Amino acid sequence: MPTTVVEIHVPLLPTPDLPDGAYPFPWIEEVEDFLSDLEDQGGVEIFDEGEEDGDVYVFFITGAGEGDLLAVASRVATLPGVPAGTTAAVSTDDAEEFGLGPRVTLPLPPL
Repeated sequence: MPTTVVEIHVPLLPTPDLPDGAYPFPWIEEVEDFLSDLEDQGGVEIFDEGEEDGDVYVFFITGAGEGDLLAVASRVATLPGVPAGTTAAVSTDDAEEFGLGPRVTLPLPPL
């Protein structure tokens, strides 16, 4: 049975007002640290390493139900420095390509 994977698609936009020569996407490491901390706590699993895909950077999480994974994706979208326009795509671990599942606008509205 396929396992649910949520892809977090973050626009690959540089952080404004960085010093000259600074890495333009420091939010990538911040998101990776955030997801790693959640994984250490047993909340989610990082399914695969994040990667650039055109004009977005994609993070992959699994290890929980769709609702819980989307809640984590929503939290990622609100982390300081993460560019606006972040979306999620719901997929499975046996999908041949990523980015094809249903899209969810982030952050999710409060319940």
